[in-house]
Amino acid sequence: MFRSLFKEKRLLYILASIILLTSCAGMQYFPSGNEQKGIASWYGTDFHGKTTSNKEIYNMHAMTAAHKTLPFGTYVRVTNLNSGKSVIVRINDRGPFVKGRIIDLSYAAAKKLGISETGVAPVKIKVLRKFSPKKSSQKYSVQVGAFASKKNARSLQWKLQKRYNNVYIKKHKTPSQTLYRVRIRASSMKSAQKIAEKLSKMGYKANVLEEY
Repeated sequence: MFRSLFKEKRLLYILASIILLTSCAGMQYFPSGNEQKGIASWYGTDFHGKTTSNKEIYNMHAMTAAHKTLPFGTYVRVTNLNSGKSVIVRINDRGPFVKGRIIDLSYAAAKKLGISETGVAPVKIKVLRKFSPKKSSQKYSVQVGAFASKKNARSLQWKLQKRYNNVYIKKHKTPSQTLYRVRIRASSMKSAQKIAEKLSKMGYKANVLEEY
């Protein structure tokens, strides 16, 4: 009986370990874990005061950065591989969109890291998971059209509903007009990209968006 109880406890321990390892693996932000290496750049006066991708106002003097895929609100430690200097920034924008570059720093972050003069530098990014949202918290949609007429938006919504679930209209007001944006919710970025590709082949102008 003692031997049987010991085996049962050991089995429970193994199962718990497997679940723990699986959950840790699900928290990875990059394919190789929670670190990424590449080239950092920075952006400043041309964007100062403008709206970022998560609808904040960009402040070049704040410790923020743009990244292509990390969830908004993620905190990362960026280390200059040339000098060893490090800074901590919060992701609130999307970019950079230049091949080989992995992060666009605010002017303040770039200055502290010692790259405001050189413009670019090789860096290592490490996600501070304790202070960051889970990657799985990201939500995506595909925008297929934007109309001033609600009737036209409804017409496209009905047409798309024949092929896709979760087609909805998002109302957006500007100082000069109201737009009705037709979108399709997607379960992941990969799913959204596939939907956008199919719609593009059908002649639609489809764009993948991150919801917030």
